[in-house]
Amino acid sequence: MKQLFGTDGIRGVAGDFPLDASTIKVIGASLARQLRDELGRAPRFITGRDTRESGASIEADFHAGAASEGAVCESAAVITTPGVAYLTRVFDFDAGVVISASHNPYEDNGIKIFSPTGKKLGSEYERRIEADIFVGYQDAVVPVDVDASLSDEFHKAYIDHLLEIGGSFSAAGKRIVIDCANGASCEFAFELFRSIGAEVIPIHNTPDGRNINENCGSLHLEHLQSRVVEENADLGVAFDGDADRAVFVDEKGSIVDGDATLWIMARYLKSHGKLANSTVVATVMSNIGLEIALAAEQIKLLRTSVGDKYVLDELIKTGSEIGGEQSGHIIFPKVSLVGDGMMTALLVLRAVAEKGVSLSQAVSGFTRYPQTLVNVRVREKRPFDDVPQIAVSAREIEGELDGHGRLLLRYSGTENLARVMIEGKDQTAIEAQARRLADVIAAALN
Repeated sequence: MKQLFGTDGIRGVAGDFPLDASTIKVIGASLARQLRDELGRAPRFITGRDTRESGASIEADFHAGAASEGAVCESAAVITTPGVAYLTRVFDFDAGVVISASHNPYEDNGIKIFSPTGKKLGSEYERRIEADIFVGYQDAVVPVDVDASLSDEFHKAYIDHLLEIGGSFSAAGKRIVIDCANGASCEFAFELFRSIGAEVIPIHNTPDGRNINENCGSLHLEHLQSRVVEENADLGVAFDGDADRAVFVDEKGSIVDGDATLWIMARYLKSHGKLANSTVVATVMSNIGLEIALAAEQIKLLRTSVGDKYVLDELIKTGSEIGGEQSGHIIFPKVSLVGDGMMTALLVLRAVAEKGVSLSQAVSGFTRYPQTLVNVRVREKRPFDDVPQIAVSAREIEGELDGHGRLLLRYSGTENLARVMIEGKDQTAIEAQARRLADVIAAALN
């Protein structure tokens, strides 16, 4: 069992285990040794980081560890997570390493590793890296200079790739507010959207190493909402620290989240004959309103566990064209196996421009259903179906919802909590149903 790697690599407080200097060197050395033995030659790595003050030192420690086992490392300096994934593939690197903690505060950081296909590193490599960490594997490691001499070339290649994906459309006359979260997109977003003719108003684009995601970006949309209205802008888009997600604000200041983005892009792809299997992949947290709206368009919604890893796995398994999460991770697997916030923003802008509608009009037809969530503290986490009184109560509520709502029961992964989530047409009714089921769970599991 893996202990340090989660679904998005290793995360933690910078400077503390497992993101202390010696452990990072072990990670670099272990990955280099595994790939050297597998390939029969010195592996080539590319690294990139977001704007956290700890990023440069973590990158240097990784390079030192990797070099101790013969790896050749190059740096793209500050760049987005999907940027590293793209460069790994097109520049024939054997692995791409991102140093970022995405939407987390600046004190945190992380390491995630991509294969040349653009997928995240396989579990077998992660298990071997963890084994090396826990046995204290480390040969002599000496500091090395981080080679970022080609970073400008890498940055241009990534921007050119995004423009190619966006296609030859003009955003002339469009006024866009972009919230860069004081993160990796600061280096790219203004140039990208200006190059297609948009009038760009950037906010939160002055990183200082500590202000990444601080009351800004995709988790804190208040500033973006007010600025879009103040500037009479056509739309706003917020990225997170490593720009693998995008959340939008329409011209009225209303939030357009990942569910609404899936709705817009699914219909756009279908209208162009590009929605394979008439299927969209989302997670169990996507609103029932999305499922109902898509069904009215003869589009099926497949649900996975929470996490873009699981969305990607289902996209590949089913050969589908689009999937994502409410949080704004949207994946177009025929283009990239990684969510890319800037690419998503380009494609949404193109879809809206082609239809000649506003963003709020593009969302029409999708009605978000009311939702309620109740947490119940429990002493044990037995499967819900194995507890008759819980199973009976859950079936009763599902019958009352009658296809116009949804019940999701799950346990917290970190606490002794059962989570009761219900969506339906009436807020008062679903709150009463959730309390009723919560009481049954509390009585049965305590």
